[in-house]
Amino acid sequence: MFKKILIANRGEIACRVIKTAKKMGIQTVAIYSDADRNALHVRMADEAVHIGPPPANESYIVIDKVMDAIRQTGAEAVHPGYGFLSENAKFAEALEAAGVAFIGPPKGAIMSMGDKITSKKIAQEADVSTVPGYMGLIEDAEEAVKISNEIGYPVMIKASAGGGGKGMRIAWNDDEAREGFQSSKNEAASSFGDDRIFIEKFVTQPRHIEIQVLCDSHGNGIYLGERECSIQRRNQKVIEEAPSPFLDEATRKAMGEQAVALAQAVDYSSAGTVEFIVDGNRKFYFLEMNTRLQVEHPVTELITGVDLVEQMIRVAYGEKLSITQDDVKLNGWAMESRLYAEDPYRNFLPSIGRLTRYRPPEEVAVKGAVVRNDTGVYEGGEISMFYDPMIAKLCTWGPTRAEAIEGMRVALDSFEVEGIGHNLPFLAAVYDHPKFVSGNITTAFIEEEYPEGFTGVDLDDAALRRIAASCAAMHRVAEIRRTRVSGRMDNHERTVGDDWVVTLQGQSHAVRIAAYRGGATVTFPDGEEVKVESDWTPGQQLARVQVDGAPLVLKVGKVSGGFRIRSRGADLKVHVRSPRQAELALLMPEKLPPDTSRLLLCPMPGLIVKVNVEVGDEVQEGQALCTVEAMKMENILRAEKKAIVTKINAAAGDSLAVDDIIMEFE
Repeated sequence: MFKKILIANRGEIACRVIKTAKKMGIQTVAIYSDADRNALHVRMADEAVHIGPPPANESYIVIDKVMDAIRQTGAEAVHPGYGFLSENAKFAEALEAAGVAFIGPPKGAIMSMGDKITSKKIAQEADVSTVPGYMGLIEDAEEAVKISNEIGYPVMIKASAGGGGKGMRIAWNDDEAREGFQSSKNEAASSFGDDRIFIEKFVTQPRHIEIQVLCDSHGNGIYLGERECSIQRRNQKVIEEAPSPFLDEATRKAMGEQAVALAQAVDYSSAGTVEFIVDGNRKFYFLEMNTRLQVEHPVTELITGVDLVEQMIRVAYGEKLSITQDDVKLNGWAMESRLYAEDPYRNFLPSIGRLTRYRPPEEVAVKGAVVRNDTGVYEGGEISMFYDPMIAKLCTWGPTRAEAIEGMRVALDSFEVEGIGHNLPFLAAVYDHPKFVSGNITTAFIEEEYPEGFTGVDLDDAALRRIAASCAAMHRVAEIRRTRVSGRMDNHERTVGDDWVVTLQGQSHAVRIAAYRGGATVTFPDGEEVKVESDWTPGQQLARVQVDGAPLVLKVGKVSGGFRIRSRGADLKVHVRSPRQAELALLMPEKLPPDTSRLLLCPMPGLIVKVNVEVGDEVQEGQALCTVEAMKMENILRAEKKAIVTKINAAAGDSLAVDDIIMEFE
């Protein structure tokens, strides 16, 4: 077996590979840019080599720099993770020339299947059903428009060397095709060093289901079930699960056998994924093959018990697969939630900064439940603007889909992240959505269910009562502590009352609290009694509560006269006041937010790539005003209404912070 491997990647996937390598007794080498000098993967590896400045095209995807790190450390093999150089045939060729094993497929398979244009041609020649599209190279935006009209709108504009949602746009008309072609080309160049673009028909109402394959260099190949990846936003997967709630055994078998046949047609070895679009009648179409480990591979590992990274390493060493297709059994259900550094309340725009608090839920693996968190960050670390915004993959497993979902709900509520914007509230909202719970989902789920973006969650009355009762009991505990600290309780100058008014989400509840050892009974005006038990103490930012015997996890912050409570995707200000305080609070005027309707504010830290207008221009609703780049993604900011530009405060090349004023209107 290899004695030392280098991981040509960063973040959570580098940490993931290091864990398996250590389990196998293999030494590891990390590489890092200036931005990652103190990163978790650098800390975890046995050795680490600096490879350049923060931009990936000056460090992580510069083949010569990675090869130099291999020579410095004497690594015998390289695991590329995903993204960066993972599907770069030139990198595999350079490793082969240097006598270093590539923990991935042969360069010929990468060239054939890693390139999306070539892979579609091969699939067509192999009589695999494919989505209609144009596989040739596209020279410019006008040619893209012509091709799009021939295929018929809507179309998907995609980077040939792409992945992870980078370099992908949906166009519904000529203007969007023109604009999307250029944006996709720019993103592809900066993310992959390859700006080739192709166009295919965008199939509406599809499911995105992929098959995990595993092949060795001795002619053996198997499939390890499927993953449902339909919950996507901007072509980026957000939630994945295995197996799919939609497939039947016959379709699963047909897709799996086709995926293995396609892989073996190009002499594939290692782990790989064949992606399909599946329509409502379970008819499937080959989409692409990812010749690498997928981000969402943990859910397959959880339902099969197969460590895919270990299998990749063993195959690269020349071993035969130790399992056959008959050995593959799908056990239970697994969910994966991608935790992104992005602000769901600002249309999911990237967020950067320091993680002032980062406390994932405890990882567990017991009978009937698993919680797993693949991460590449730590409390006090910094989220950089230079890389992908994903900072963790939270996974749960249960014997059934319902149990895996409930485990995920509790795990998400228990995940503490402060200092940056993040999508935990949105993830929690999806897991409670009736359509998701039913399994009736397509890739249009987010677009259809959140057409105006995510504005938070309004909890139902039953959930609000549970939180109100919990906060009343917690407030009583805090009041007792305050009186003891001040000494007033010992002097009998003040005792904590039993009557309180709890206000949250526009509701007020006058409650009475009867305390007992370890808990309290909270009585509402209609006579309903709620028993609250918890060991929460003031200052703790996570409260684990039992409400009438059912678990409830609350993230707790302090606000004047109460708490900031976050639970199940809701972000609430909960005020707990005495009856007299509640009377007086009704007389207080409400503070209004400042008027920013005449300003274009930068929604994220980023770089101004282009300003489309000038002072004096009259702009129309929906017109592009400027482009801001952050975390390898270009974001076009558009006018919300008709207006005249009176001042422009930023130019191309300027770096801006959140809420910096880009331009002003009248």
